[in-house]
Parts: sequence; structure tokens; C-alpha cells
Amino acid sequence: MGRGEGYGKTILIGDQFVLKGVPAIVSALSYKTVARVERLEGRGGWILEDNRVEVPGYKKSKEKQQVESINRILKVMGIDPEKQGLKIVLEGDLLAGSGVGASAASCVALARALNDEFKLNLPIEKINEIAWEGEFAYHGTPSGVDNTASCYGGLMLFQLKEGERIVERIKVREPINIVLGNSGVSANTAVLDSLVEKQREKDPKLFEDRMEEITRQALQVKNALLEYDLELAGKVMTENHKILVDMGLSHEKLIHLCDLALKNGAYGAKLTGGGMGGFMIAIVPDRKTQEKIAGLMEEEGYYTIKATIG
Repeated sequence: MGRGEGYGKTILIGDQFVLKGVPAIVSALSYKTVARVERLEGRGGWILEDNRVEVPGYKKSKEKQQVESINRILKVMGIDPEKQGLKIVLEGDLLAGSGVGASAASCVALARALNDEFKLNLPIEKINEIAWEGEFAYHGTPSGVDNTASCYGGLMLFQLKEGERIVERIKVREPINIVLGNSGVSANTAVLDSLVEKQREKDPKLFEDRMEEITRQALQVKNALLEYDLELAGKVMTENHKILVDMGLSHEKLIHLCDLALKNGAYGAKLTGGGMGGFMIAIVPDRKTQEKIAGLMEEEGYYTIKATIG
């Protein structure tokens, strides 16, 4: 039986615009998806047992994309399930929901499990490429940021520039406490990408001005993290969320969760992931504040993740 893992991720800034050349600050989470693959004798095709804990309705909403994603991964790896039947099991402690790289984590985990089962001895760079191929089913044209964080782990700046992927590791003095709050709304990334493109076509000058401002903000967050100025990093993230709200990429529940975090001691808060659902992220000063904010969200019925990054 082959086994593989893929980390969840959170993006501090630059989420929606990586394909436009904007840098994103992304971090893997310690929460992960685990895939197990075993061969089935006497039958062809593949079957899936998805045991991941989910935001209600998430797995159903992604069912067609998931089938396409698995088929793409099998094809690019040269594995024909009609010749060798397969059972795929997905599990782990990463919530299946929008905004934490759930699809990327499953793609990375599956690629690693197949690599393990079929003894392909693929390097990590190839695993990342295969996972990126699987992401096309979910995102239309994926930037590669989610699968890169899921595959390699750590805190990094990720940017697409002139067709090249730029990945810069960000080393911080000590781990940073964050709270992720889930809106309970599952977003369609392909629809979000279409919305962004329509805004670019409607007012190119305004759109480019926003891209320049978000680029400046992302680099400011990177430098603030390197200097361990978490108050500045949080302030810029909050300012960034205002732009996303103006662009219609947030959601009333995400706005509420961000406001709740800010009123209770967070340095900064914004949506994370594509937007219009999924998670928000708050940078907090310490574990006590982390517990307080997460507790208040949970009292209102929201799912939270308490984690450290860096």
C-alpha cells in the first residue's frame, strides 16, 4: 500500500492575483491530507473513499472536479487504472474546505502515494508538477502557489514573473500565531477568476492601480515578517482586505470574522484563499489572544484552526 501526505496552506496576502504577476506570501500549515493507494486485483478502474472532515457540502460541490483531478494525475504519471484497479483513500486532519489548500493537499498526497505504491522514485520537484496538473481541474488555470506550499512546506514568497516561478523562503525569528476562521461558505475558484478578469476588462486603469498597490503591500508584509514587526504586517493585511472588499471578493461572514478578530486583539485580519467564502486569517500576538479569538468564533458556530507559521 502506498502512502503520501500534503500540507494545508494559508496565504497572508496576494491570494487572488498571482496569475497577474502579484507576489503572494504563503505558508504551509501543520494540518495535512493523507492519501493511501492500494491495488485491486481482478478489476479495472479506481474507487475513492474520501474520509476527510469537511465544511458541510464541500466534497459534494467539488465531486466532478475531484474525479477530473484524479484522472489527470493518473494520466500524467503514466498509470492506467483500467489495467490495474486502484482504491484511493483520503483522510487526515486538514479540513476539506475553501481557503486552506484542500485540493492542493489532496493532489500532493495522491501523487506521493502513487509514487510510493508504484516505486517511481520521483523527486519532489516532479511531485509538485504532478500536483499542479491535478489542480487544473479545480482552478481552471492554477498559479501553482497552493501545491508548492503543500509540497515543500514552510513560509515563502511566491511570484510568477515573465513565465518563471520565483520562490523565496522567509525565515522569521520565531513562530507566528494565527487564527483561521471558516465562513462555512464553499467558493468556486474558477468563478472567482472570471470575476477578477471581468474587473480588469471593465476598468483596466483601476485594476492595474490595485495590482500595483497589492504588490507594494505584499512586499511590505514580507519585509515586516523578516523584521518580525507583526503589528505592521497585520496592519497591511487589514488594509489589503479593504481592497478585496471593494472588489467584491470578500463575504459578509468573512468581514464579520475579521472585525471580531480585530476588536479582540488581532494585529490584522483578512480573507485568505480565493475569497467569497472559505477562510479568513488573523495574525495574533500570543497564544492567549489566539485562544480568545478562536473561542469567540466557535461560540458563534464557526470552525477555527489555531496554528503557528514560520
